[in-house]
Amino acid sequence: MNTQPIELTKRERLELGRRLRSRRGRADESRIARVLLLLADGATYQEVADKAGCSAPYISKWKKRFVEDGMAGLYSRHAGRKVKVLTARMEARILNWTRKKPTDGSTHWSTRRLAKKLGVHHMMVARVWKKHGLQPHRIERYKASNDPDFEKKAADVIGLYLKPPQHAVVFSVDEKTAIQALDRKDPVLPLSPGRAERHGFEYVRHGTLSLFAALDTRTGTVHGKTTARHTSQEFVAFVTDLVCKFPEDKQIHIILDNLSAHKTARVNEFLATHPNVHFHFTPTYSSWLNQIELWFSKIERDLIHRGVFTSVRNLSRSIMHYIGKHNENPKPMKWKYDNPSNRIKTA
Repeated sequence: MNTQPIELTKRERLELGRRLRSRRGRADESRIARVLLLLADGATYQEVADKAGCSAPYISKWKKRFVEDGMAGLYSRHAGRKVKVLTARMEARILNWTRKKPTDGSTHWSTRRLAKKLGVHHMMVARVWKKHGLQPHRIERYKASNDPDFEKKAADVIGLYLKPPQHAVVFSVDEKTAIQALDRKDPVLPLSPGRAERHGFEYVRHGTLSLFAALDTRTGTVHGKTTARHTSQEFVAFVTDLVCKFPEDKQIHIILDNLSAHKTARVNEFLATHPNVHFHFTPTYSSWLNQIELWFSKIERDLIHRGVFTSVRNLSRSIMHYIGKHNENPKPMKWKYDNPSNRIKTA
């Protein structure tokens, strides 16, 4: 280890002094300047290490660089990570590869998997995906309607929602079938601070029932009836009970799906004897056009999914109680159909 003092010219001493006193420069530049000035003043390695807060190898390294290259050698030579700038070309390349199938057999890209493929940092891929709203890890499902009269039937249903006939009532009707009366073998542990409600894993089936429901699209009121089966006879009985709540001259429009139980001879007989009742069928595979489906999803979330029922009768009472409470403060659906042309069509 060369412990001989170094010699500094007047200009070099002035420059090192400026770096030592600078409050805007880099901290490492100030420390290097202090080390070289102390060595030039004849300080030993131990004295320099104590005053500059560094090690002997650190002192030796910068002394050697100064002796060999002068002031030009006083800069960090750490290569660091290769600089990657997100250019328009690189952005387009990331977008292009994102839409391709991965080459490793997986179904979709992750930020790190694609970054490794393209030789960039994974955060660069993440920023591009966020900018363009890409989420390869997500998937959405759809069901395209193959009804040749889709536009005609959809326009009929939408017209009843947006501009219903005057002095008439419009109902959205459907069945929620096979509702299970599930009981838990273990007691339900209530939620507490920092802990969610817990249900036992094992359950007991007490049977199933079906729910017929009719949503008044103007008021949001729901008329419901639970049955053991969902046959055409039960459907006609439910609709008959619904119609009897209104005067005979009241025009009643019912929106419903294409279930076979809605198109039997018994149903045709009912329509023949009730000329004030009009059925409007939604297109095939278009349950989203039926507002009652939205209410079914609500009762599923609020009651059925997490409910504990000791019997089918208990399940029926719970459903009817829920409907009664709903009708105390009903709210109509704020339903709209923005772009009729933007629907998925089969080939």
